Amino acid sequence: MRKKVTVVGAGNVGASCALWIASKELADVVLVDVVEGVPQGKGLDLLEAGPVEGYDVTVSGANNYEPTANSDIVVITAGFPRKPGMSRDDLLMANYEIVKTATEGAAKYSPNAILIIVTNPLDAMCWTAFQTSKFSRNRVIGMAGILDTARYRTFLAAELGVSVESVQALVLGGHGDTMVPLVRLTSVSGIPLTELLPRERIDAIVQRTRDGGAEIVKHLKTGSAYYAPSSAAVEMVESILKDKKKVLPCAAYLEGEYGYNGLFVGVPVKLGAMGIEKIYAVHLTPEEKAMLDKSASAVKELVDTIKQKTGA
Repeated sequence: MRKKVTVVGAGNVGASCALWIASKELADVVLVDVVEGVPQGKGLDLLEAGPVEGYDVTVSGANNYEPTANSDIVVITAGFPRKPGMSRDDLLMANYEIVKTATEGAAKYSPNAILIIVTNPLDAMCWTAFQTSKFSRNRVIGMAGILDTARYRTFLAAELGVSVESVQALVLGGHGDTMVPLVRLTSVSGIPLTELLPRERIDAIVQRTRDGGAEIVKHLKTGSAYYAPSSAAVEMVESILKDKKKVLPCAAYLEGEYGYNGLFVGVPVKLGAMGIEKIYAVHLTPEEKAMLDKSASAVKELVDTIKQKTGA
């Protein structure tokens, strides 16, 4: 029996997710989008690439959730990008409604699925999906830390002139300018980063990592990143479907870990067939904990806004 993954949102991120999943032959894919014809057209296009690329999976599109029934994983990428004149709260509430609706549809037809959230503002959208689905916390996971860590590793590898595969790193916290790259735990094949680069260069790379999404938006002007975000989401899909038990930084619902309760915060987790199978509590220095506290409070602010506006 083949695995089945639903991707909600057939825009650049969602369609790229479907492409990576199909090319790796991880599962059959259903693309869902409210725009008539778009998920069907992109799904058919991806299906027709199968004979050329040599993958044997089904890719289809739909405008409702019935064809998604019995999905193993549902990846939610649907949402509005921030537009000129739109406040942060406007974006928050617009995407709240989208993620809430998507979660209701997904949970109705796939009550045993694992949800992976990609929509921004990421950590608050995870909370929305968690509250809406009523799923256990191991089955609602946010994609952010993998992407942020990948950017951090990319910039470090370029600076040092080494393979990205040799750079080990970990980025914690919310997805945004309060993220916490752990310099102390960053190494190149076991060699501490602090022995390879002066502090000012490290600080500059940390800042570039925090601004990674904005840097791409600045280049594209009319859109945001999609290849790396979708690739990061599919690393999570693969670890779950293959029960690889990779340890990856993901947004997880915390119940006392790191001193936080009732919030989704980016932390290292083990991803296997059950979703989140373990949350790792990394010992932080006072400075690192202060940065993570700042990140968590930014997430709490968004969640409080949702609660206030919806009475949730």
